[in-house]
Amino acid sequence: MNSDATTTTTKPDLVTSLQALGLWRIADDLDDLVARATKSRWSAIQIIEEVCRLEAQERARKSAERRLSRSRIGRFKPMADFDWAWPTKIDRAAAERVLGLGFLERAENVILVAAQGLGKTMIAKNIAHACVVAGQSALFISASDLLLDLSKQDTARGLERRIQHYARAHVLVIDEIGYLSYDNHAADLLFQIVSRRYEKRPTVMTTNLRFAEWNTVFPNAACATALIDRLTHHAEIIVIEGESYRKRESEIEQKARRRGKNGS
Repeated sequence: MNSDATTTTTKPDLVTSLQALGLWRIADDLDDLVARATKSRWSAIQIIEEVCRLEAQERARKSAERRLSRSRIGRFKPMADFDWAWPTKIDRAAAERVLGLGFLERAENVILVAAQGLGKTMIAKNIAHACVVAGQSALFISASDLLLDLSKQDTARGLERRIQHYARAHVLVIDEIGYLSYDNHAADLLFQIVSRRYEKRPTVMTTNLRFAEWNTVFPNAACATALIDRLTHHAEIIVIEGESYRKRESEIEQKARRRGKNGS
């Protein structure tokens, strides 16, 4: 047997080996990597550096995809589509400040107060998405779904596990406080979530009511005042006023349809 003989690895075997090592990006782009390395006459160190760069890039992409999926943000319009001129009142500087995520480091809450159809949920979803892009975990949920999830837990252990779930996210977005009324138990559950996150991790909340009107949401809850205190102690409160933008869009669409019918 010739002692100088070498064993060669076929491309399919190499791809399989790369996949077994979890190097999926390199396995998929092997031909391109080899072609670029050959054309540019890369050294072994340069090839290894490129392998590391590509895999780090791929893992960051997959991590962002997982965070985005877990965030439950769903579909939303980007802030580029927001009509800043439509509201009669909005602190654009404050809105852009929170979209820049400065509140994260200070664990400040963000409260968006506006009537229906003025874009508060749109802004909240963009905040959550920006957090995901920045490498943070975010969770978007309506107040009704949050409280339903907590209230259906039939054991103390199960409830504690769900509270920890909501307390763990870097940013928790609670949408639509104020559209329904809740009993004392629901108010206590929300208070527990807010208290767990207080001065540790920020909570973003949207509401159609000013805080003086929250007694209509939790009419008999003893913790309502304490809940508001913890939410607003360290918080950026953005009030948006004006006519419903969705109503305006609906009216424009109806006019366009009528013109289409008349012209047909």
